[in-house]
Amino acid sequence: MGKATRAAFGEALVTIGENHDRVVVIDADLSCSTQTAKFAEAFPARFIQAGIAEGNMVGLATGLALTGFAPFAASFACFIAGRFEQIRVSVAYNNANVTIVGTHSGVGIGEDGYSQMGLEDVGLMRTLPNMVVIQPADATETKHATAFLADYVGPAYLRLTRQSVPDIYDERYSFEFGKGAELREGSDLTIVASGAVVSGALAAAEELSREGLGVGVVNIHTIKPIDTALLAEVAARSHRILTVEDHAVVGGLGSAVVEALAETPDVAVRVHGVHGFGESGTGEDLYRKHLLDAEGIAKVAREFLVPAASARASA
Repeated sequence: MGKATRAAFGEALVTIGENHDRVVVIDADLSCSTQTAKFAEAFPARFIQAGIAEGNMVGLATGLALTGFAPFAASFACFIAGRFEQIRVSVAYNNANVTIVGTHSGVGIGEDGYSQMGLEDVGLMRTLPNMVVIQPADATETKHATAFLADYVGPAYLRLTRQSVPDIYDERYSFEFGKGAELREGSDLTIVASGAVVSGALAAAEELSREGLGVGVVNIHTIKPIDTALLAEVAARSHRILTVEDHAVVGGLGSAVVEALAETPDVAVRVHGVHGFGESGTGEDLYRKHLLDAEGIAKVAREFLVPAASARASA
Protein backbone atom coordinates (compact mmCIF):
# COMPACT_ATOMS: atom_id res chain seq x y z
CA MET A 1 0.00 0.00 0.00
CA GLY A 2 1.21 3.47 -0.87
CA LYS A 3 0.24 6.68 0.86
CA ALA A 4 -2.43 9.34 0.66
CA THR A 5 -1.86 11.77 -2.17
CA ARG A 6 -2.25 14.64 0.33
CA ALA A 7 0.79 13.27 2.20
CA ALA A 8 2.84 13.16 -0.99
CA PHE A 9 1.73 16.72 -1.74
CA GLY A 10 2.99 17.91 1.65
CA GLU A 11 6.36 16.29 1.06
CA ALA A 12 6.59 17.73 -2.44
CA LEU A 13 5.92 21.25 -1.18
CA VAL A 14 8.96 21.11 1.10
CA THR A 15 11.20 19.95 -1.75
CA ILE A 16 9.80 22.62 -4.05
CA GLY A 17 10.22 25.34 -1.42
CA GLU A 18 13.96 24.81 -1.34
CA ASN A 19 14.35 25.93 -4.96
CA HIS A 20 11.28 28.13 -5.55
CA ASP A 21 11.50 31.18 -3.34
CA ARG A 22 8.31 32.65 -4.87
CA VAL A 23 6.21 29.68 -3.74
CA VAL A 24 4.02 30.53 -0.76
CA VAL A 25 1.41 28.36 0.95
CA ILE A 26 -1.89 29.45 2.49
CA ASP A 27 -4.14 27.22 4.56
CA ALA A 28 -7.56 27.58 6.19
CA ASP A 29 -7.07 26.01 9.62
CA LEU A 30 -6.48 22.51 8.26
CA SER A 31 -2.72 22.42 7.76
CA CYS A 32 -2.28 19.11 9.59
CA SER A 33 -4.99 17.51 7.45
CA THR A 34 -3.93 19.03 4.13
CA GLN A 35 -0.28 18.32 5.04
CA THR A 36 0.81 21.93 4.44
CA ALA A 37 2.09 21.94 8.02
CA LYS A 38 5.30 20.43 6.68
CA PHE A 39 5.89 23.52 4.54
CA ALA A 40 4.98 25.78 7.45
CA GLU A 41 7.64 24.14 9.59
CA ALA A 42 10.30 24.35 6.89
CA PHE A 43 9.46 27.85 5.60
CA PRO A 44 7.47 29.72 8.25
CA ALA A 45 8.00 33.11 6.57
CA ARG A 46 6.25 31.84 3.43
CA PHE A 47 3.26 30.23 5.13
CA ILE A 48 0.01 32.01 5.99
CA GLN A 49 -2.62 30.52 8.28
CA ALA A 50 -5.87 32.16 7.19
CA GLY A 51 -8.02 30.44 9.78
CA ILE A 52 -11.55 29.23 9.14
CA ALA A 53 -12.00 31.70 6.29
CA GLU A 54 -11.61 29.95 2.96
CA GLY A 55 -12.92 32.92 0.98
CA ASN A 56 -10.30 35.14 2.57
CA MET A 57 -7.68 32.49 1.79
CA VAL A 58 -8.62 32.68 -1.90
CA GLY A 59 -8.40 36.48 -1.82
CA LEU A 60 -4.99 36.40 -0.14
CA ALA A 61 -3.72 33.90 -2.68
CA THR A 62 -4.93 36.06 -5.55
CA GLY A 63 -3.28 39.16 -4.16
CA LEU A 64 0.01 37.36 -3.69
CA ALA A 65 -0.18 35.92 -7.22
CA LEU A 66 -0.81 39.34 -8.73
CA THR A 67 2.32 40.66 -7.01
CA GLY A 68 4.55 37.93 -8.41
CA PHE A 69 4.30 35.02 -5.96
CA ALA A 70 3.23 31.46 -6.79
CA PRO A 71 0.72 30.55 -4.07
CA PHE A 72 -0.73 27.15 -3.19
CA ALA A 73 -4.03 27.58 -1.31
CA ALA A 74 -5.23 24.39 0.39
CA SER A 75 -8.36 23.16 2.13
CA PHE A 76 -10.82 20.27 1.93
CA ALA A 77 -12.30 19.88 -1.56
CA CYS A 78 -15.82 20.42 -0.22
CA PHE A 79 -14.87 23.76 1.36
CA ILE A 80 -13.08 24.79 -1.83
CA ALA A 81 -16.26 24.09 -3.79
CA GLY A 82 -18.19 26.21 -1.31
CA ARG A 83 -16.04 29.22 -2.20
CA PHE A 84 -16.64 28.96 -5.91
CA GLU A 85 -17.70 32.60 -6.29
CA GLN A 86 -14.39 33.88 -4.89
CA ILE A 87 -12.46 31.45 -7.08
CA ARG A 88 -14.50 32.41 -10.13
CA VAL A 89 -14.02 36.17 -9.77
CA SER A 90 -10.75 36.55 -7.89
CA VAL A 91 -8.64 33.73 -9.33
CA ALA A 92 -10.11 32.78 -12.71
CA TYR A 93 -11.38 36.16 -13.93
CA ASN A 94 -8.05 37.77 -13.03
CA ASN A 95 -6.16 34.82 -14.56
CA ALA A 96 -4.19 34.74 -11.33
CA ASN A 97 -1.34 32.29 -10.89
CA VAL A 98 -2.95 30.40 -8.00
CA THR A 99 -2.91 26.65 -7.43
CA ILE A 100 -5.98 25.69 -5.41
CA VAL A 101 -5.59 22.37 -3.62
CA GLY A 102 -8.62 20.34 -2.56
CA THR A 103 -7.84 17.40 -0.28
CA HIS A 104 -10.23 14.86 1.26
CA SER A 105 -12.03 14.36 -2.04
CA GLY A 106 -14.84 11.90 -2.70
CA VAL A 107 -16.57 9.27 -0.60
CA GLY A 108 -13.15 7.76 0.08
CA ILE A 109 -12.73 10.08 3.07
CA GLY A 110 -15.05 7.79 5.01
CA GLU A 111 -16.75 8.44 8.32
CA ASP A 112 -16.79 12.26 8.21
CA GLY A 113 -19.75 11.99 5.87
CA TYR A 114 -21.24 14.12 3.13
CA SER A 115 -20.67 17.51 4.76
CA GLN A 116 -16.93 16.89 4.43
CA MET A 117 -16.93 15.16 1.04
CA GLY A 118 -15.91 16.95 -2.14
CA LEU A 119 -18.18 15.36 -4.74
CA GLU A 120 -18.97 18.36 -6.93
CA ASP A 121 -15.61 20.15 -7.02
CA VAL A 122 -14.32 18.88 -10.38
CA GLY A 123 -17.59 19.83 -12.06
CA LEU A 124 -17.37 23.37 -10.72
CA MET A 125 -13.71 23.90 -11.55
CA ARG A 126 -14.13 22.55 -15.08
CA THR A 127 -16.64 25.31 -15.88
CA LEU A 128 -14.04 28.04 -15.46
CA PRO A 129 -12.51 28.76 -18.90
CA ASN A 130 -8.86 28.99 -17.83
CA MET A 131 -8.82 26.56 -14.89
CA VAL A 132 -6.56 23.51 -15.14
CA VAL A 133 -7.80 20.43 -13.24
CA ILE A 134 -5.33 17.73 -12.16
CA GLN A 135 -6.05 14.59 -10.12
CA PRO A 136 -3.06 12.26 -9.59
CA ALA A 137 -3.48 8.53 -9.12
CA ASP A 138 -0.74 7.85 -6.57
CA ALA A 139 2.00 9.43 -4.45
CA THR A 140 4.63 9.49 -7.18
CA GLU A 141 2.30 11.14 -9.67
CA THR A 142 1.28 13.65 -7.00
CA LYS A 143 4.85 14.74 -6.36
CA HIS A 144 5.50 15.22 -10.07
CA ALA A 145 2.20 17.06 -10.59
CA THR A 146 2.93 19.38 -7.66
CA ALA A 147 6.37 20.16 -9.06
CA PHE A 148 4.78 20.91 -12.43
CA LEU A 149 2.26 23.27 -10.84
CA ALA A 150 5.00 25.19 -9.04
CA ASP A 151 6.27 26.25 -12.48
CA TYR A 152 2.92 26.44 -14.25
CA VAL A 153 1.54 29.97 -14.70
CA GLY A 154 -2.23 30.31 -14.41
CA PRO A 155 -5.21 29.09 -12.36
CA ALA A 156 -5.07 25.43 -11.42
CA TYR A 157 -6.93 22.96 -9.23
CA LEU A 158 -5.19 19.95 -7.68
CA ARG A 159 -7.50 17.23 -6.25
CA LEU A 160 -6.12 14.90 -3.57
CA THR A 161 -7.15 12.01 -1.31
CA ARG A 162 -7.43 11.63 2.43
CA GLN A 163 -6.97 7.85 2.24
CA SER A 164 -3.88 5.95 1.19
CA VAL A 165 -3.84 4.68 -2.38
CA PRO A 166 -1.70 1.89 -3.86
CA ASP A 167 1.47 2.76 -5.75
CA ILE A 168 1.11 2.60 -9.52
CA TYR A 169 4.31 4.30 -10.67
CA ASP A 170 7.98 4.04 -9.73
CA GLU A 171 10.94 6.44 -9.89
CA ARG A 172 11.01 6.25 -13.69
CA TYR A 173 7.70 8.12 -13.91
CA SER A 174 7.51 11.37 -15.86
CA PHE A 175 4.49 13.69 -15.63
CA GLU A 176 3.13 14.94 -18.95
CA PHE A 177 0.62 17.73 -18.55
CA GLY A 178 -2.55 17.22 -20.55
CA LYS A 179 -1.60 13.67 -21.53
CA GLY A 180 -3.43 10.58 -20.36
CA ALA A 181 -1.52 7.37 -19.72
CA GLU A 182 -2.64 4.07 -21.22
CA LEU A 183 -1.73 1.56 -18.51
CA ARG A 184 -2.98 -1.46 -20.43
CA GLU A 185 -4.60 -2.03 -23.82
CA GLY A 186 -8.04 -3.51 -24.34
CA SER A 187 -10.05 -4.60 -27.36
CA ASP A 188 -13.45 -5.09 -25.70
CA LEU A 189 -13.58 -2.15 -23.28
CA THR A 190 -11.41 0.68 -22.01
CA ILE A 191 -11.80 1.90 -18.43
CA VAL A 192 -10.92 5.58 -18.17
CA ALA A 193 -10.24 6.47 -14.54
CA SER A 194 -8.73 9.26 -12.46
CA GLY A 195 -7.40 9.58 -8.93
CA ALA A 196 -7.97 7.03 -6.19
CA VAL A 197 -9.94 4.59 -8.36
CA VAL A 198 -7.20 3.99 -10.94
CA SER A 199 -5.71 1.14 -8.92
CA GLY A 200 -9.15 -0.47 -8.61
CA ALA A 201 -9.65 -0.11 -12.35
CA LEU A 202 -6.39 -1.94 -12.99
CA ALA A 203 -7.37 -4.74 -10.61
CA ALA A 204 -10.81 -4.99 -12.25
CA ALA A 205 -9.24 -5.19 -15.71
CA GLU A 206 -6.97 -7.98 -14.53
CA GLU A 207 -9.93 -9.88 -13.09
CA LEU A 208 -11.89 -9.48 -16.33
CA SER A 209 -8.92 -10.61 -18.39
CA ARG A 210 -9.08 -13.96 -16.61
CA GLU A 211 -12.63 -14.23 -17.94
CA GLY A 212 -11.40 -13.76 -21.50
CA LEU A 213 -12.27 -10.08 -21.81
CA GLY A 214 -9.81 -7.57 -23.24
CA VAL A 215 -10.10 -4.56 -20.93
CA GLY A 216 -7.77 -1.60 -21.12
CA VAL A 217 -7.15 1.12 -18.54
CA VAL A 218 -6.34 4.77 -19.09
CA ASN A 219 -5.27 7.08 -16.27
CA ILE A 220 -6.45 10.64 -16.85
CA HIS A 221 -4.47 12.71 -14.38
CA THR A 222 -5.21 15.93 -16.26
CA ILE A 223 -8.99 16.18 -16.42
CA LYS A 224 -8.76 19.63 -17.99
CA PRO A 225 -7.40 19.98 -20.60
CA ILE A 226 -8.25 16.35 -21.32
CA ASP A 227 -6.31 14.20 -23.76
CA THR A 228 -8.84 13.99 -26.59
CA ALA A 229 -6.37 12.32 -28.95
CA LEU A 230 -5.76 9.37 -26.61
CA LEU A 231 -9.47 9.02 -25.88
CA ALA A 232 -10.24 8.91 -29.60
CA GLU A 233 -7.50 6.31 -30.09
CA VAL A 234 -8.75 3.91 -27.41
CA ALA A 235 -12.37 4.48 -28.45
CA ALA A 236 -11.53 3.45 -32.01
CA ARG A 237 -9.93 0.29 -30.66
CA SER A 238 -12.46 -0.91 -28.09
CA HIS A 239 -15.61 1.08 -29.06
CA ARG A 240 -16.71 1.09 -25.41
CA ILE A 241 -15.53 3.44 -22.70
CA LEU A 242 -16.34 3.08 -19.00
CA THR A 243 -15.38 6.15 -16.97
CA VAL A 244 -14.76 5.66 -13.25
CA GLU A 245 -14.35 8.38 -10.63
CA ASP A 246 -14.88 9.13 -6.94
CA HIS A 247 -17.03 12.15 -7.80
CA ALA A 248 -20.64 12.84 -8.72
CA VAL A 249 -21.62 11.37 -12.08
CA VAL A 250 -22.49 14.86 -13.35
CA GLY A 251 -19.75 17.29 -14.31
CA GLY A 252 -16.63 15.29 -13.54
CA LEU A 253 -14.33 13.01 -15.52
CA GLY A 254 -17.24 11.18 -17.15
CA SER A 255 -18.77 14.39 -18.44
CA ALA A 256 -15.38 15.50 -19.77
CA VAL A 257 -14.93 12.22 -21.64
CA VAL A 258 -18.44 12.35 -23.11
CA GLU A 259 -17.79 15.91 -24.31
CA ALA A 260 -14.46 14.91 -25.81
CA LEU A 261 -15.96 11.95 -27.72
CA ALA A 262 -19.25 13.61 -28.69
CA GLU A 263 -18.41 13.55 -32.40
CA THR A 264 -16.60 10.21 -32.40
CA PRO A 265 -18.58 7.56 -34.31
CA ASP A 266 -19.27 4.03 -33.09
CA VAL A 267 -18.39 4.52 -29.43
CA ALA A 268 -20.55 3.95 -26.36
CA VAL A 269 -19.66 5.63 -23.07
CA ARG A 270 -20.94 4.69 -19.63
CA VAL A 271 -20.29 7.14 -16.80
CA HIS A 272 -19.71 5.51 -13.41
CA GLY A 273 -19.28 7.41 -10.16
CA VAL A 274 -21.27 8.52 -7.13
CA HIS A 275 -25.04 8.82 -7.49
CA GLY A 276 -26.79 11.00 -4.94
CA PHE A 277 -25.21 12.35 -1.79
CA GLY A 278 -22.37 10.83 0.19
CA GLU A 279 -22.80 9.38 3.65
CA SER A 280 -20.87 8.22 6.69
CA GLY A 281 -19.06 4.89 6.66
CA THR A 282 -15.57 3.55 6.21
CA GLY A 283 -13.92 4.45 2.95
CA GLU A 284 -13.73 0.76 2.06
CA ASP A 285 -17.43 0.21 2.75
CA LEU A 286 -18.44 3.28 0.74
CA TYR A 287 -16.30 2.20 -2.21
CA ARG A 288 -17.96 -1.21 -2.00
CA LYS A 289 -21.46 0.29 -1.83
CA HIS A 290 -20.88 2.67 -4.73
CA LEU A 291 -19.13 -0.06 -6.78
CA LEU A 292 -15.87 1.89 -6.86
CA ASP A 293 -13.64 -0.91 -5.61
CA ALA A 294 -12.13 -3.47 -7.96
CA GLU A 295 -15.01 -5.92 -7.58
CA GLY A 296 -17.59 -3.19 -8.13
CA ILE A 297 -15.84 -1.77 -11.18
CA ALA A 298 -15.61 -5.26 -12.67
CA LYS A 299 -19.34 -5.76 -12.04
CA VAL A 300 -20.24 -2.50 -13.81
CA ALA A 301 -17.94 -3.41 -16.70
CA ARG A 302 -19.60 -6.82 -17.13
CA GLU A 303 -23.06 -5.24 -17.16
CA PHE A 304 -21.84 -2.83 -19.82
CA LEU A 305 -20.31 -5.58 -21.96
CA VAL A 306 -22.99 -8.24 -21.76
CA PRO A 307 -25.71 -6.40 -23.75
CA ALA A 308 -23.13 -5.67 -26.45
CA ALA A 309 -22.09 -9.33 -26.57
CA SER A 310 -25.73 -10.41 -26.73
CA ALA A 311 -26.40 -8.03 -29.60
CA ARG A 312 -23.47 -9.44 -31.58
CA ALA A 313 -24.65 -12.99 -30.95
CA SER A 314 -28.14 -12.28 -32.28
CA ALA A 315 -26.98 -10.30 -35.32
